[in-house]
Formats: sequence, structure tokens, C-alpha cells
Amino acid sequence: MVSGEAPQAEGSVRVDVWIWSVRLTKTRSQAAAACRAGHVRVNGERAKPAQALRTGDEVRLRHAGRDRIVVVSKIVKKRVGPPVAVECFVDNSPPPPPREALLQVPVRDRGTGRPTKRDRREMERLQERRDKP
Repeated sequence: MVSGEAPQAEGSVRVDVWIWSVRLTKTRSQAAAACRAGHVRVNGERAKPAQALRTGDEVRLRHAGRDRIVVVSKIVKKRVGPPVAVECFVDNSPPPPPREALLQVPVRDRGTGRPTKRDRREMERLQERRDKP
């Protein structure tokens, strides 16, 4: 064992390393920051970056405005390619919202200045129609 390295049980890995290894985040520092901010839960409990992760654990990650719910099926300690990463977990996440459902901001032409009262009322009317199903 290398000095300074925490002892880990056989078949376990740090949560932040695993999240980064299976490409749920782009960088390991993003994964660690998500853990510190409370956006990562393992089996329903808030996870610290160094928490041990084992096969069968459920990981909930809030990242990029989306909830990811995955069950660990394979432990990896190094970053792997996308085809291998998909085999390392079972994705139980809800489907992403359709692109139409994302908030669309009305666009005004550049240089037209402030909207008039009439323009503002028209924009509010359009906004109300879009909000109602």
C-alpha cells in the first residue's frame, strides 16, 4: 500500500473516481465538486468524494440540470471508453425532457432598443400561451 492512500476493501473504488471513470462527468474535479456540493447520493445517503463504492450500489447524480440514477454493475478504477463505460452501470434515469419543453427565450433583433409597451404585452401573451398545455 502506498502511504497516504486510504485502505479500500477488494472490489471498491472512490465515488468520484467511478463517476468520472464511467463518463457521467467530464472531469474528476467536477465529480468531486458534485459530491462536496451534495449532488451525489449513494443508496439514498449523501456521499463524500472518498466514499467507497461497490457493485450493486445505487448512485444518484444531479449534473448539468438532469438527474442520473444508475446502479453499479462493474467497478472500474481508470477512465474507460464509452462502449465499456455503458457496461459498467445500469441506467435507471428518467428520459431527458424533449427539446421543445426546454425554456425558450424570445429573441429580439439587435439594435431595436427597448421593447415598447405594445411589444412587451405581445411577448407576455406569447409566454402565457406557451406555459399553458
